[in-house]
Amino acid sequence: MAIPTTRSAGTADAGAPLPLADEPDALTIGRRIRHLRTARGMTLDQLGAAIGRAPSQVSLLENGRREPRFSQLQAVARALDASLDDLLSPEPPSRRDALEIELERTQRGPLSDALGLRPVRVGKSLPTDALETIVALRRELERLHTERAATPEEARRANVELRATMRAQDNHFPELEDAATELLAGVGHRGGPLPQRVAADVAAHLGFTLHYVPDLPHSTRSLLDLRHRRVYLPSDGMRGRSNPTSALLQALAPHVLGHAEPRDYGEFLRQRVEANYLAAAILLPERHAVKVLRAAKEARAISIEDLRDAFAVSYETAAHRFTNLATRHLGIRVHFMKVHESGVVHKAYENDGVRFPADALGAVEGQHVCRSWTARTIFAAEDRLSPFSQYTDTPTGTYWCTSRVQDGADGLFSVSVGVPFSDVRWFLGRDTTRRLASGCPDEACCRRPPPGLAERWAGHAWPSARPHASMLAAMPAGAFPGVDQTEVYAFLEAHAPS
Repeated sequence: MAIPTTRSAGTADAGAPLPLADEPDALTIGRRIRHLRTARGMTLDQLGAAIGRAPSQVSLLENGRREPRFSQLQAVARALDASLDDLLSPEPPSRRDALEIELERTQRGPLSDALGLRPVRVGKSLPTDALETIVALRRELERLHTERAATPEEARRANVELRATMRAQDNHFPELEDAATELLAGVGHRGGPLPQRVAADVAAHLGFTLHYVPDLPHSTRSLLDLRHRRVYLPSDGMRGRSNPTSALLQALAPHVLGHAEPRDYGEFLRQRVEANYLAAAILLPERHAVKVLRAAKEARAISIEDLRDAFAVSYETAAHRFTNLATRHLGIRVHFMKVHESGVVHKAYENDGVRFPADALGAVEGQHVCRSWTARTIFAAEDRLSPFSQYTDTPTGTYWCTSRVQDGADGLFSVSVGVPFSDVRWFLGRDTTRRLASGCPDEACCRRPPPGLAERWAGHAWPSARPHASMLAAMPAGAFPGVDQTEVYAFLEAHAPS
């Protein structure tokens, strides 16, 4: 049930077995054709004559310069007295071929062009040990380049690209919905709130045992031991104040989805989004959640609180899940925000035209929300138990938003879901009388002090800022940013069964 992913060679030692792609590409197919041709003692001319093609075209095929058509592969297989499986296997036919394929891929990549590196011609006269050295040097060059590029700016660019992908498909991922449905069917769950017992059944169904420990590495929320099929979770059940059931499902998600170690920050972000999505899709199965939401829309009574209560999840999980389903199944465009009490955006998504605060790269996370938006005004609300909603007039239109405040490890956060004015008729809370106007991103709205205050205090204030060292550093090194790999390995060694 794993979603196919292509694994890269990473920075493994040149003498180690090379990781394989799950699907063959033109390079691998070409090498397999060449390997079988030479094993049969055939020349390029002979194979070309057998399939009705010029030798130069066969050469292009073997060098991976031309994508083979299915009919062409059938002809080649007949000529070589081989099966299609022999040609389409993703495994290179030999260690030498694997090295040549990897080198060819890197030489065709953008890094070689950016550095002006001339390609190395790999012929029979190039010794295999020299080829291994060249490949190892290429890997190290790519690693150093990636490490140097992993700056906060690069992370913001990756986040912008990911948000664009989510917007393009209305934050709905059918393959993840299918994976959740298959898992739930495997443990016999028929709908309704997911008890922690059933979540444990999911782990057992996947072949994992649960272990709650007091000494989980401080830089992790959970840890999978893939060798011994164990899931380690904090014994207090609330590291980072996440729901224990959700934390378990998020821990299992990378295994279910076949994630490889992320090659860059963009892939790390994508994998994290997929893991969170899968966990939410298990907690609020698509078929059952859509049934609840469609009934609520028909009654003009959509409520994130009601969705939360129907499946016994957190408000944030329900809000996230609503964004997955609202556009695809209800025809409602929506935006979502998680905002710290300081006004800084931690998470955001939109496909309804609302204009989030953004920097020059288009990054939203880390920016300050307008003081007139619901995500900020809710912090001043005295009643934290009742649903809070507000209309906000913005330069791009009027939006209605409902919000909740929740406690987090780093303080208070508001979680908000909003829609354009034209769709508010489907929601409870539409009768609110709260309405404010926002002029942002015009700095005169709330980012620039009022003239009276500025005149009185300009030049007479010197605040002590609270910058973090990470502002000046590159993104944390390693496949999993911010994780202390030494601590993780030491933990696994200490807890491994004897």
